[in-house]
Amino acid sequence: MIRSGVAARYSRHLLHLVRILFVLILAMIAVPGTAVDVADPVPDSARARAAATRVRPALERDLAVRHLRYGAPVFVRIFKREAELELWLRGGDGKFILFRKYPVCKFSGELGPKQREGDNQAPEGFYSVAPRQLNPSSKFHLAFNLGFPNEYDRAHGRTGSALMVHGDCVSIGCYAMGDAGIEEIYTLAAAALHAGQGAFAVHIFPFRPTTGALSAARDSPWLGFWNELKPAYDFFEREHIPPPIAVEHGRYRVEPIR
Repeated sequence: MIRSGVAARYSRHLLHLVRILFVLILAMIAVPGTAVDVADPVPDSARARAAATRVRPALERDLAVRHLRYGAPVFVRIFKREAELELWLRGGDGKFILFRKYPVCKFSGELGPKQREGDNQAPEGFYSVAPRQLNPSSKFHLAFNLGFPNEYDRAHGRTGSALMVHGDCVSIGCYAMGDAGIEEIYTLAAAALHAGQGAFAVHIFPFRPTTGALSAARDSPWLGFWNELKPAYDFFEREHIPPPIAVEHGRYRVEPIR
């Protein structure tokens, strides 16, 4: 009887502990960013692996010359009028270093942001690319989704989907980089995400928004929007660190780095 009573009490205590643990797990699942959150896996494909095999040796040699590391965090800027994509990687001091400029083979539309599905405009603004947005099996070789519409776009009623940076040289609202270009860009972006970068920023401008360039565009209906992009451009030019960006009352705002 004594042994039976001990066993019963032990079973009750164990059941109680299991219930507490179950409640704690449910609570953690309900709160983003807790220890039970699992980072998105980086999508993979035979095509992406073959591309990395082709380009990685030369990339690593060129990175070493710039004292950069394969798998270091990346940052991307695109300038429409210049038809240019800049790929930056973070150096040992925390600052980002320009690794390479790639010509944009094709983008559709004119200067100015994308407003609605079907307008053939390529987006402008500030976007973030997480692992789930990579497409290693794209019909345009390799691609990543910019995440349009973002919070700012939604606040302004903009619509559209599947706006990509991809290979090939055709575009309906995307930025086509050619297959050779996207292989390097995609490989370095995927390596950064594999190494732990949660997401990388992509800043897209109509042109380099210097004071002079904006003054020359003073008659554009998009001047007000472009002036909202300028503080982030200026911050990165000065600090070589991508600034945290928020959307407040339907406007972009650069936040201080903590």
